[in-house]
Amino acid sequence: HEPMYYLLSNLSLVDICFTSTTIPKVLVNIHTQSKVITYEGCITQIYFLILFAVLDVLILTVMAYDRYVAICHPLHYTVIMNPQLCGLLLLVSWIMCILNSLLQSLMALRLSFCTNLEIPHFLCELNQMVQLARSDTFLNNMVMYFAALLLGGGPFAGILYSYSKIVSCIRGISSAQGKYKAFSSCASHLSVVTLFFCTMLGVYLSSAATHSTRSSATASVMYTVVTPMLNPIVYSMRT
Repeated sequence: HEPMYYLLSNLSLVDICFTSTTIPKVLVNIHTQSKVITYEGCITQIYFLILFAVLDVLILTVMAYDRYVAICHPLHYTVIMNPQLCGLLLLVSWIMCILNSLLQSLMALRLSFCTNLEIPHFLCELNQMVQLARSDTFLNNMVMYFAALLLGGGPFAGILYSYSKIVSCIRGISSAQGKYKAFSSCASHLSVVTLFFCTMLGVYLSSAATHSTRSSATASVMYTVVTPMLNPIVYSMRT
């Protein structure tokens, strides 16, 4: 169980940082009845929001690989999922996320805006900022969609592949007790993955269809507040 707890500690850290990017500012706004944020503060919030959101996805992907090795290759688990590999996977995830969020933030800096800009949201989200820009946003959109496909679609495909292999291995187990034991070992991770991706994809697809700022704000609350809050509850109950 050591590699999974090592990954869980990193997921917990990322979740804390992820919520700390937006919630303190929201609470200050509610307390002071002021909704003002500086341009520099907005860009900083975009940087850390992208960093920890994508890092959440990549850590969940590494955890899916961990469950795949544990169920499909149990005898080789300690050899494959050694501390060096876990550390390397997390280091690569951090580097990729830092470079991606830096690129996205620098791309946002090249855009020009009105002096006083009203963002129809409770946080500075890259998509909202690009839509409100006065300059040409073609390059920004291309970079944003490519990064979403590479760092969102790629890990999601990896998680689906891992679980397709896991299901195939579980079906090959003869005893019902063995099947239950194998499934229960990845139930927590499957719950968290489903919660994270369903809230992010489902609500955003509906908001894109309706073009409603309220739906977009609801989507943001779901994946920036609700999902990180439920993660420790799900894993604590399972543990």
